[in-house]
Amino acid sequence: MRVFLADDHPLFRIGLRIALDQETDIQLIGEASDGFSAVEKIQVDPPDVSLIDVDMPGISGIRVIRMLRKAYPQMKIIVLSTYDDKNYIHGAMQAGADGYVLKCVEVAELVRIIKSFFEGHQAVSPYLVNLSLDFKATVSTSGEVKKVEYPVLTHREKEILRSIIEGQSNKEISHTLYVSVETVKSHIKSIYHKLQVKNRVEAVTVAIKQNVLPQNGIHLN
Repeated sequence: MRVFLADDHPLFRIGLRIALDQETDIQLIGEASDGFSAVEKIQVDPPDVSLIDVDMPGISGIRVIRMLRKAYPQMKIIVLSTYDDKNYIHGAMQAGADGYVLKCVEVAELVRIIKSFFEGHQAVSPYLVNLSLDFKATVSTSGEVKKVEYPVLTHREKEILRSIIEGQSNKEISHTLYVSVETVKSHIKSIYHKLQVKNRVEAVTVAIKQNVLPQNGIHLN
């Protein structure tokens, strides 16, 4: 997998470069500290995955994403950002990004997310906003994302949802909460119904995006 990194923070680039160098199946083919350089370098040697800081000098990250998506439809584009603001998230979604990752993510977790996107899987992480979903939100003509109200989850449902966010299986959840697997499945079915989702990925995304269950202080509404 060939990866390009565009970010104007030198220390962040160095840290990620060191981490990616440890991965035998990932090659960091280039870096840029501004939007202009990112576009120029990627045009010369397009990567499989581009990691783009949403807020860079020169051309903005959103504009870079829009240009890359038009020129390279198959490229995976992952936004890296310190901002959990809905306007940035919506802008990245409209520009064509595949994912939006908060920079407070651990490097190992970011590597896992990159690999999941490259392999065509849906990554699940409390630091990741999956932009392929509509987040059960409506968008007004002004572009504002409006929060949708969901039925209140019970205490047990919140415990199980938190375990799902942490990546636990049904069996692991049953051991943690001292209940049967069937009981866990029943609660998960109720969670899906209340959040209007069909699977774990959607449940995690809606929970984080809509602050149904705030995780690690991350708020995305």
